[in-house]
Amino acid sequence: MKPERLGLCALLAVTVVWGTTFPAMKLLSAHLDALQIIWLRFVIALAVLAPLWWGMRSAERRWGSALGLLLFIAFWLQIEGLARTSSNRNAFVTGLSVLVVPLIAMAALGRRYGWQLWAACAMAFAGMTLMFHENEPWNLGDTLTLASTVFYAVYILALEECARRTAAQPMRATRMAAAQASMMALAATALLLAQAGAADGSSTGLGGLPSALRQLPASGWVALVYLGLLASVVVVTLQAWGQQRVDALRSAIVFGLEPVFAALTAWALLGERLGLAGVGGATLIVAALVFSQLQPAARPAAAAQA
Repeated sequence: MKPERLGLCALLAVTVVWGTTFPAMKLLSAHLDALQIIWLRFVIALAVLAPLWWGMRSAERRWGSALGLLLFIAFWLQIEGLARTSSNRNAFVTGLSVLVVPLIAMAALGRRYGWQLWAACAMAFAGMTLMFHENEPWNLGDTLTLASTVFYAVYILALEECARRTAAQPMRATRMAAAQASMMALAATALLLAQAGAADGSSTGLGGLPSALRQLPASGWVALVYLGLLASVVVVTLQAWGQQRVDALRSAIVFGLEPVFAALTAWALLGERLGLAGVGGATLIVAALVFSQLQPAARPAAAAQA
């Protein structure tokens, strides 16, 4: 199998896991605030990945830390949004990265893409629109989630740039994941301490964690371990590895499958069912993924001359 196909398989596995995290985060957001969830999640991940700091190259540390900061902001905004809106809406707005990535790439990097990939983006967007069948007005949670999508799109493009600049000496994905987990845990710790200080050490921040954890049900602990191990250690590593082999726009189209897997998870765990519009939307998103592979993505002129 070609390296790009292997990368696509890795990113597809990432998207499947992402789709299952929405119910888990929604459950935890009823007991913990966004920073507490991120801190606990990535402390668990860091405990597993910490040995990889041994022998880490300076470039891996620098790139991993920068990427971890971007990912932290995206996760924080997404969980803050999830606490204020439904998991389906959160998944849909997050899926808008399929359009945000090429828009940022065109505006900031001067890239141009062929019509096939734009058509695939349009198909994915139409599919997500069909799946987004709730009629509640736009709210603050949706706005925070959209801001998260912008930061995540920048993260996807930064991963691609990292792969391009280090092509002669590729980064090891597991070490990159360790650096990212470290930065995210540190950033969450700093903000939690600031939050606790502003609240005089009350129920928020690190000061409120012991009480919140004592009240966390068994299902909450399962969700926390799932987010820390599979959805962080495995997913961050797979994404770093996959995006060394797949360009940013194709990656975004794969990630557009996230609402599909989120809906399937909601059906399996919560008993929610898709109507005809939802099924049609899921079909369009899958078709967009297949269609995007029919033609190679256009490369920026600068990269072609390098």
